[in-house]
Amino acid sequence: MENISVLFTGPDRVETRTIDDDIGQLRSRDALVRTRYSLISAATELACLSGSQAWFPFPGTPGYAAVGEVLDVGAEIDAVAPGDIVHFWGGHKQFNLIDTSRPQSICLKAPVDLPLELAPFTRMAIIAMTSLRISNIELGDYVGVVGLGTVGNFAAQLARLQGGTVIGLDLSEGRVERALACGIPHALVGDGTSVADQVREITGGQGLSTLIEATGVPAALPPALPLVGRYGEVILLGTPRGVFETDLTSSVLDYIHLHGHGNITFKGAHEWRYPVARDPFVKHSMERNSEIAMELIRSGALKVAPLHTHTLSPDDAASAYRGLKTRKNEFIGVVFDWTGV
Repeated sequence: MENISVLFTGPDRVETRTIDDDIGQLRSRDALVRTRYSLISAATELACLSGSQAWFPFPGTPGYAAVGEVLDVGAEIDAVAPGDIVHFWGGHKQFNLIDTSRPQSICLKAPVDLPLELAPFTRMAIIAMTSLRISNIELGDYVGVVGLGTVGNFAAQLARLQGGTVIGLDLSEGRVERALACGIPHALVGDGTSVADQVREITGGQGLSTLIEATGVPAALPPALPLVGRYGEVILLGTPRGVFETDLTSSVLDYIHLHGHGNITFKGAHEWRYPVARDPFVKHSMERNSEIAMELIRSGALKVAPLHTHTLSPDDAASAYRGLKTRKNEFIGVVFDWTGV
C-alpha cells in the first residue's frame, strides 16, 4: 500500500515521500493503525539523523511516539478493535503496522477525553517516569533536575507530584520559563557551578537528596555533583552521547567513594530496565506507566501545553528537525499532524 513517510536518507538529510509498504495479510497479533499525530523524540532522532547511531540504518523512518485510529486487527487481538483510538510506538508515517507479539511493542487504548495532539507525549513521560521509579524520592526531599527539555521537564513535574521540592537547571532561559509555566517551583538558568549558592539557599544547606541528570551531555554531570547532599543519589536519565575527557577520580569517583564528598549513589534510568508488558512478578511495566501517564496528561496533573511548541505537516519535516537542532529555545515538542494527508 502507498504510505506517506518521513525518511532519513542520510546524515542530515530528511525527506517526506510516498513509499510502497507491502503490508499483505495481517498476522494474528498485528494491528493496522492510521496515524493521527506523532511526536519527534528530539535527542534520539537528531542523534539518528547525524549518522552516529549504528542501530539506525539509512534510509529509515524515525519515530516511536504516536496516536492513531485502528483500521484492522489480527484474529488473536481483543484488547483493541477497529475504530479505537490508540497510543502506540510507531514511526512518522501515515500507516503503521504494529506487531503486538513483539516484546518491544505497545498499542493501548487512549482515554476518550485525552486530547489527541497531546497523547504522543505519553512516550516521553514514561521515559522520564523511569527516573522516579528507581529513585528514593520521598515527601519533602529536595530534587534537582539538570536539563529541562521534554523528558527533563516531565521528570521534574513527576518528582513534584511524588512530593519532592524540585529545582530545575538549564542553560536555556526559554526552557526555564517553560518549566516555571509547568509548575516547577524553582527553575534556574545555569549549570551546577553557577547556581550552587542558590541551591544551597533553597535547600537550607542540605543539598539535594536526588539529582536527575536529563541532558545526556557527559560534561554536564561533574559540575552538578557538588549540589548533592551526603548519602544522596544521582539518577542518570539522559542517554550519554559524545566523548568527554576529565579526571575521573576527582570529578566523579571521589563523590561516590569518599565520605567527605557525600558517598553518593549512582543509578541508571534507561527505560528498558522495565518490561514492556505487564508481568505478575514485576510491579512496574511500560504498559502500566503509559496508562498512568495518559491519565496524568488527561487530568492536567502532568502539564504538556507549555512544551507543545509546534504542530507541523509531515511535508515540513526537514524544517522541523532543523528547528530542533538550531533553535532549541523555540522548538521543544514538535508534533506531526497526519490528519490532512
